[in-house]
Formats: sequence, structure tokens, C-alpha cells
Amino acid sequence: MGMLADKVVLITGAGRGIGRDFALHCAAAGAAVVVNDLGVTADGSAAEGSPAEQVVEEIRAGGGRAVANHGSVASPGDAEAMVRQAVDVFGQLDGVINNAGILRDRIFHKMSIEEWDIVINVHLNGCFYVSRAAADHFREREGGSFVHMTSASGLVGNFGQANYSAAKLGIVALSKSIALDMGRFNVRSNCIAPFAWTRMTNTIPARNEAEIARVRRLQQMTPDKIAPMAVYLLADAAHDVNAQVFGVRNNEIFLLNQPRPVRSIHRGEGWTPETIAEHAIPALKSSFMDLARSPDVWSWDPV
Repeated sequence: MGMLADKVVLITGAGRGIGRDFALHCAAAGAAVVVNDLGVTADGSAAEGSPAEQVVEEIRAGGGRAVANHGSVASPGDAEAMVRQAVDVFGQLDGVINNAGILRDRIFHKMSIEEWDIVINVHLNGCFYVSRAAADHFREREGGSFVHMTSASGLVGNFGQANYSAAKLGIVALSKSIALDMGRFNVRSNCIAPFAWTRMTNTIPARNEAEIARVRRLQQMTPDKIAPMAVYLLADAAHDVNAQVFGVRNNEIFLLNQPRPVRSIHRGEGWTPETIAEHAIPALKSSFMDLARSPDVWSWDPV
């Protein structure tokens, strides 16, 4: 019996890359899987077969249970239909992995409104729509687990990803809110920041030596390394793990911090703009966050 025996899991963006490995690992752990994938090219311009159906066939060939779903996470109606399909076909829903995503990288002052909106809609709104659709079912069953994909781009930062970074850091706050609001119903919500080379990260530009070196490091990290953490977070074994953010990079697992006060300064008579400039900022400056990017923080090669 696997860790997810008798459970039903909905995984968005599960036709390729990390999502595909999530689906295969969850099925191998005993779960019935709703494999969601819109089935379009990386730039979203055209349909590209049915990767969801292919993953379902792989799972069934291995003796597992699975069904395909081709809805868009950016549609509230489609999100509700995913949850309804899980319940109609398998009788219940126990876990959700919010994995679907796209990239529309552009330096900030050249980013279009359309590039901003579509990334926010897929990542942040999509995460909300699917989670909200599952929330009532989880509450009625008094149990469930959400696993959301965040990113080092949101947690730390990267060039040319204002849309993606904003969405991914927003997902961390959304996950914490779900954990706070739904903990009374035994519903857990955690995040994973995955480091892996996939079709989506294949769109990351590499225009200079530093960017080329970063891409080479990413290419060493395969999607299947991320899946065990997701399976664990969906399992009953993780019953006391809630509102956390984990990073998974090759064979490394990180527990990532969340914003907390770093340093404080007090002035009994209150502050003026002048005393802030003269006193507060010089005292606090040594604790300022720098302009590090993700490759600066994870500067060593994957192990």
C-alpha cells in the first residue's frame, strides 16, 4: 500500500514536465489522479495534442487509475468542473497540486499589459480558482491537502520576471491564508519552490555567459526529483505540516523562511522625515536586503 492509497488527487498542468512526474508518482503511491492539462504549445498559441491523455494512458498501463481533464485553470468554471469530475468519477477529492503555469518573460519597462495579465491569471488566479473550487468539498469531508508551486523568482527575485515573480510570491500568501482559514477543517496548504528543467523553463532567455551558466545548472535538475515532496505533503504522514514553503533542488530540500521583523528602532518622541534620514535608516541599513537574484542565493551547483 502506497502513501496515497485510497486518495484522489487533482493535478493541474500535469501533461508534461514536473506535473507529469507528479501524476506518475501520485499514481504509483496509490492515488487516483485527475490529470489536467490544457494541451497547448509553450507560448499558448496553438493546441498540441493531448498530453493529459498520454499521461492517463501511462498510469493505466501501470495498473493505476486516472482520468484526463482539458480545462483552463484561468477559468473559474473550468476549475469547478475539474473538482466536480474528480468527485463524479472517483467519489471524492483528497488533494490538489496547483502546478499549471506559463512564462512571459520581459524586462519590466517593456512588459505589456497582456503579458502581465495572462501570467497573473494562470498562476495566481488559477491557483485561487482551483483551490476555491476544492475548498467546499474539503470542508465537508473535514480534510484535504493543497500543494502549490511557488518559485525562487518570487521568493528571491530574477531579471525580466515581474509578472511571474509577483504571481509566485502571491501564491505563498494565498497558501498561508488557506492554511489559517481552513486549518479548523483539517485542511493543509503548503508550497514547493521547484528547481527543474522543463518545457516552461526552456523559454528562459540565455543571452550572455552568466545566463548560459544558469541554464546549464537548471538542465542538471530533472522534474522527477520534485515529486516525492509533493506526494509526502499530500499524504496523511504530513498531517502536522501546514503553511510551510519548501524548496527542492535535485537532491537538496530547503525549508524557506517567510517575512518576519529583522530589526527595529525606537524614538520616544516619534519620528520626522529628517530624523528618519539621520537616525532610523543609518541604524537599519546594515540589515537591508540586497538585490540578490535566485542564482546568487543558490550559487553552488546542484547536488
